Amino acid sequence: MKFELQATDKFSNARAGLITTDHGPIETPIFMPVGTVGSVKAVHQRELDEDIRAQIILGNTYHLYLRPGIDILERAGGLHRFNGWKKPILTDSGGFQVFSLSANRKLKEEGAYFRSHIDGSKHLFTPEGVVDIQRSIGADIMMALDECPSGTADYDYAKKSLGLTTRWLQRGWKRYKETEGRYGYSQAYFPIVQGCTYADLRRESAKTVADLGADGNAIGGLAVGEPAEVMYDMIEVVNEILPADKPRYLMGVGTPANILEAIERGVDMMDCVMPTRNGRNGMLFTAHGIMNMRNKKWADDFSPLQEDGPSYVDRFYTKAYVRHLFAAQEILGMQIASIHNLAFYLWLVGEARKHILAGDFKAWKDVMVERVTRRL
Repeated sequence: MKFELQATDKFSNARAGLITTDHGPIETPIFMPVGTVGSVKAVHQRELDEDIRAQIILGNTYHLYLRPGIDILERAGGLHRFNGWKKPILTDSGGFQVFSLSANRKLKEEGAYFRSHIDGSKHLFTPEGVVDIQRSIGADIMMALDECPSGTADYDYAKKSLGLTTRWLQRGWKRYKETEGRYGYSQAYFPIVQGCTYADLRRESAKTVADLGADGNAIGGLAVGEPAEVMYDMIEVVNEILPADKPRYLMGVGTPANILEAIERGVDMMDCVMPTRNGRNGMLFTAHGIMNMRNKKWADDFSPLQEDGPSYVDRFYTKAYVRHLFAAQEILGMQIASIHNLAFYLWLVGEARKHILAGDFKAWKDVMVERVTRRL
């Protein structure tokens, strides 16, 4: 994997770059749709490619390990061949999912013990094992196993947690360096900066991660309960240390405003379930504000969903019809909303890139943050 830094905004730390993988290029900044089990919910691969214009999607190690299972994925020739997606794939290590199980997991030095949410069976994720699993999945970008503590964790717990994450990282990195991909293409490995909301711990972790010299680096453990302004502060602390010549991935973020603020602070890659999850509940994000499609005000509004929207669904369907679909609990409503939201998120980061290259990102971003947070 290669990364080329192409431009930096004059009035902020926003960056435009190009990631090159064996499955194709990724123009940054980029938003990555979440396809937890190898599928972006309610969206076909063709729509992801041709209409939404996704350049990379995510899979999740925890979920794919449990179902369909690594044996099936290996026999298929990896996740790309299994699900038909031809472009790059990033896999989360599954750490966040394991740690969200709370009562059904136990952390030890050797790794994370957990019970499956599907059948209660017992499993162990080690830093080495998670590398092996992601090798079998065939992700273009693999993530290190880490612990993701709550955003409100106290300092003592955060420090202890970071120590464990750092030791796991050293083991995972060693396994990554001594193994190779299974399917004839290269796979990158991103370490993850942790440290909760404590600046000294974040700096310590960022220094450890930067010194590793990986192809890219991630910022984890944010957007997990802390105020947005604290999240932005931690991004700034970390990005002062992470190398400028490597892509920076902010995990699990966020709203359109969060994304724009993160880009301003030097983040290159982001992912979140919000566009699809909120879309399935009737919330549409647009360049003009947020629409709740369950609201009766749309019942006799026969104008296009978003006349200037980036997806075909924006012009093909009316607000009244989409509102009817949600009122009738029709699956088509969830599909339309998911496609719309993902297309909007990809449009948003694409516009951010254009303005970074043009040199006027900061002024554009300030206007857009006000617009995308309105309630329509």
